[in-house]
Amino acid sequence: MDVQGHTVPHMVGGTGEHSYANNSSVQRVVMAKVKHIVDEAISGLYSSMLPESLAIGDLGCSAGPNTLALISQIIDAIDLESRNLTRHPPELVFYLNDLHGNDFNSVFQSLPAFHEKLITEKGEGFRACYVGAMPGSFYGRLFPKTSLHFIHSSYSLHWLSQVPPELTSTSNKGSIYLIDTSPPLVIQAYLEQYKRDFDLFLRSRSEELVSGGRMVLTLMGKSTADPSCPDNSRVWQQLGEALYHLASQGLIEEAKVDAFNLAYYTPSAEELKDVVEREGSFDVNNLEIMQLNWNGLSTEEGDEGNYDPVAAASNATKGLRAVIEPLLASYFGADLMDEVFQKYDNIMSEHYSGNNKTVLTSLVVTLTKKV
Repeated sequence: MDVQGHTVPHMVGGTGEHSYANNSSVQRVVMAKVKHIVDEAISGLYSSMLPESLAIGDLGCSAGPNTLALISQIIDAIDLESRNLTRHPPELVFYLNDLHGNDFNSVFQSLPAFHEKLITEKGEGFRACYVGAMPGSFYGRLFPKTSLHFIHSSYSLHWLSQVPPELTSTSNKGSIYLIDTSPPLVIQAYLEQYKRDFDLFLRSRSEELVSGGRMVLTLMGKSTADPSCPDNSRVWQQLGEALYHLASQGLIEEAKVDAFNLAYYTPSAEELKDVVEREGSFDVNNLEIMQLNWNGLSTEEGDEGNYDPVAAASNATKGLRAVIEPLLASYFGADLMDEVFQKYDNIMSEHYSGNNKTVLTSLVVTLTKKV
């Protein structure tokens, strides 16, 4: 993520109160709901190719329990498919990718216990399971040509490589992201930046995947092509309210908030498919729109009997803070972060006190590299 010259290459690392590792429940729920799609894609790829060694890239892996959970899930799918085919499982190579500031150390510190559990549960056939890191931006080449069979990315591709360069410090005055009152030029600038970035992502991956290789990509999206669609933007609107409140108190310069724009875009299914078709290297096997009603505590319906809006607001605030605090701290200063998120918590408490929920719209696409 790059914002007005401030590069922030990580979410909140470690295992502390505000860490991403301890505040990524939404991401975990989404991965669980997409599990059957990933399982089908990796199993189908393995059975069609039967490679002796299977190389997998997880792009935007971050850190925490979700990272190794994805590896476990893929191992389970390969194990089952190998048994169905009465074949010895292939060697598995997992490449974990994120930007250079990601907390890879916490992931690698978990690997000895992970491998021990893997051998205990799956047997010696899975001793040949290798895990390594490939840091860098996925908006560009990361791996040697035709070196990967499968690529996975979850909740990363809605982050752009940069804020659209066409924006000035006053282009989107009054907001930190797209809202229904954003000028058409701002909306178009974000769309064009998304198109450039996703095209580059696809071109890079087409070089790195073998023919017939597959990708499963899950990202924040919007349910319609309407640029003012509120899906997933409400959380940023509320964060903007918190920042402008601090500006009204003289804690932040209002002009500095006006100049702050997120390097973030949620495409519609049509926008995503259009870039894939124009780039031309991949077939779209499946494209789904998935919506979750997030009440701050759960995505399940009918569980509001003991609903606590204060706890819901606190949980939602921690989840956002784990994702965005390093970016805000680099721009506004680390000493203001408690005030920012306390105000955000207050705003969310009011939101959830009305028994409101936040609609989270995701796009899930399965792609196959053309032969």
